[in-house]
Amino acid sequence: MTRAAADPADAPRVVILGGGFGGMAAARQLAGAAVRMTLVDRRNHHLFQPLLYQVATASLAAPSIAAPLRQILRRQRNLTVLLDEVTGIDLAARRVQCAHSVLDYDFLVVATGATHAYFGHDEWERYAPGLKTLDDAFLIRRRVLLAFEHAERETDPARRQAWLNFVVVGGGSTGVELAGTLIELARHTLSREFRRSDPRRASVRLIEAGPRLLTAYDPILSDKARRQLERLGVEVHTGVAVTDIDAGGVKLGEHWLPARTVLWAAGVAASPVGRLLGAALDRAGRVQVLPDLSLPGHPEVFAIGDLAGIAQSDGKPVPGVAPAAKQMGRYVGTVIRSRLRGSDEKRPFSYRDDGSLATIGRLAAVAQFGKLKLSGFPAWSAWLLAHIYFLIGFRNRLVVMLDWAWAYWTHQRHARIVSGDDIPDDDAEQHPE
Repeated sequence: MTRAAADPADAPRVVILGGGFGGMAAARQLAGAAVRMTLVDRRNHHLFQPLLYQVATASLAAPSIAAPLRQILRRQRNLTVLLDEVTGIDLAARRVQCAHSVLDYDFLVVATGATHAYFGHDEWERYAPGLKTLDDAFLIRRRVLLAFEHAERETDPARRQAWLNFVVVGGGSTGVELAGTLIELARHTLSREFRRSDPRRASVRLIEAGPRLLTAYDPILSDKARRQLERLGVEVHTGVAVTDIDAGGVKLGEHWLPARTVLWAAGVAASPVGRLLGAALDRAGRVQVLPDLSLPGHPEVFAIGDLAGIAQSDGKPVPGVAPAAKQMGRYVGTVIRSRLRGSDEKRPFSYRDDGSLATIGRLAAVAQFGKLKLSGFPAWSAWLLAHIYFLIGFRNRLVVMLDWAWAYWTHQRHARIVSGDDIPDDDAEQHPE
């Protein structure tokens, strides 16, 4: 990391909201610049979200994919990290109101990411948690592991099987990865650890309302992903929508599936911070930005990452993925540097698609790099190397490599400590089969 000298008190003020991939990329791009930066986040850590599902399924411990923001950015002396929450943005006064502070800015970068979307059924969140933060991962891990514990002490066969039934809603990358990892957890990791129940009897169902899984991928890879999941033992349902969810399971049309563990991977919505900007939003809540990622009428304000609504040259929206957020962050950092030099050049942002990767299970994955399409072991190897490479810090790379090597040879996962309250076993409604 470039070490910057302390900046004068009259240096331009840059406020970055969010310490995810976009915010971090912008901050790093401005390392050494004659600015006073303040990065604000509700949490004290940067999270490598592509591996968050592995924390949720006990494959990795949280410190393996997260690091304190202050530690990562400690060498940038032109940057201050604040643990705070944004409550208001005054564009006219160029001021950000936080719960515990007020920040004036000359440039504002809003990179607050996305949250879960339940398509008008927010009541489902209680029964089907989504996966965006470490807190979400801990909640899912607790529910998953405690489901096996409940099955072990349950004497009624039907109720025991309900605890061993898992439903993942959403056939995108997160849903596919969760489903594949859950079935491997049940059939390999836990298979010999219980005496009264048999984890191998666990059922994992993946529900996708659309006609195929992984719609961002080529249809050939979507089909291969489905076949790899089914070989692992996952039941895949496409072309069917969830119509209800409660503590006892999910409803598909008029058919009820009893399941005490339901996980949501079906939809995302942009962070509500975007609404504070008062700009036009799309259906997903993304801020409609100009080609240079700035807010219409406010060239000093930028929205990036999952919060930005902008189309590619082919008319398709820039996807809400980590590489796009990083590219936007670096681009905005470059634009700010250019304006500090007095340049009005407005080269439009252009997203470079470096490819897509999704893992399904041990030696099973799909990958797409332009016209190159991979599946099985070659795709799994590419996925492995890419995620190791992009992790922050040598320690994280080393720990994850060792954990994955151990899991590969033994099928064991040691991040299976459960904390928090137990799951009530008497709140599931009884539905007719």
